Amino acid sequence: MDGTELIDTLLAPEGTADPYPLYARARELGPVVPVWDGAMLLATGYRTVHQVLRDQSFGMADAQARDVLEPDFREHLAKLMLSRSILETNAPHHLRVRSLIASVFTARRVAGLADAVSATVARLLDELAELGADGRPVDFMDTFAFRLPVSVICELLGVPERDRYRFRTLAGDLTAALEVLISPEELAAADAATEELADYFTELAAERRARPQGDLVSALVQAADGADGRLSDQELLANLILLLVAGFETTTNLLGNGLALAFRHPDAADGLRTGEVSPAGYVEEVLRHDSPVQLTSRIPLADGLRVGGFPVPPGSGVFLLLGAANRDPDRYPDPDTFDPTRTDSQPLSFGGGPHFCLGAQLARLEAVTALPALLERFPGLAPAGEPVRRPRLVLRGYQSLPVSLD
Repeated sequence: MDGTELIDTLLAPEGTADPYPLYARARELGPVVPVWDGAMLLATGYRTVHQVLRDQSFGMADAQARDVLEPDFREHLAKLMLSRSILETNAPHHLRVRSLIASVFTARRVAGLADAVSATVARLLDELAELGADGRPVDFMDTFAFRLPVSVICELLGVPERDRYRFRTLAGDLTAALEVLISPEELAAADAATEELADYFTELAAERRARPQGDLVSALVQAADGADGRLSDQELLANLILLLVAGFETTTNLLGNGLALAFRHPDAADGLRTGEVSPAGYVEEVLRHDSPVQLTSRIPLADGLRVGGFPVPPGSGVFLLLGAANRDPDRYPDPDTFDPTRTDSQPLSFGGGPHFCLGAQLARLEAVTALPALLERFPGLAPAGEPVRRPRLVLRGYQSLPVSLD
């Protein structure tokens, strides 16, 4: 199997269901593998992926690049909106907007959420206990894994509680636009979801413009209205949508993947309950072993760039397989073994360099708080049916994960 066959198989249902055997086969071809007649490179090695993420000679396929690579992308609202966000922009626009968001999404502000996260976890565990009374099966993804991070990010943004229920389906539809392959039906659903979210945040921004509050929407609206022009109205809308979706989508997957691994590794789950396994160590190993984000990509922003000895000319790019790099045997001993006692793990699941995930600290806080509390509250927690994975490669998580509490 050559590189092109590997990437094609990865993008097929068998690959999205379990990509890890294919990652191992890709590594046998080398840390960097040409695919699609050299139009792209496939990077699987930890060192290589880490270097490209941090190298500012590489960047995202922004709107200017997409106009060449994908001339009709502006006809699709989902892709257009993502191209206006910090997720898919490069310097200097990326730094200008990211620094503005970071100024209100600070580490201190996130650390100050610890008590609020704990209180939300306790409330959701009470509700979970009620829903799962008398042995009734409960979908962990819908009743807990989604509701915790969406509650936290919506509190930060200032989204009223009455509106939050609608966001899981909308985010699921929108994020399909991040996948390497997307069907016309999925793209139409992504565009519709984006339009609904855009209408919602246009209205919310107008409310905060009239009556500011102490939330992120108000802060970013004030920045957009400032005389210095730090944020355009288009950028405001795109990044509000991104903050919402990114604020819970990957954390939802992290919690689901973490619980599924606890079921498969009961000794690790017992260690979390007793304190013998560090919650932080457990979460880092979940991020490494079954990352919520499996793939990102970069394009060259300069001429003459090479990755792993291969040229990366204009018009080409690099698929960075984060999930493969996190299991690189040159970086991790026995990489396919789930071991929450590992030290110096440093998984690449949140990216790196200029596009390192702004919400990484918040995602870790929520998972470190929630998973031990869940397992301690329900020592008999067990699977109650076959879990269902979302058929995606870039964002890896469960659509449903039925559980019984006792």
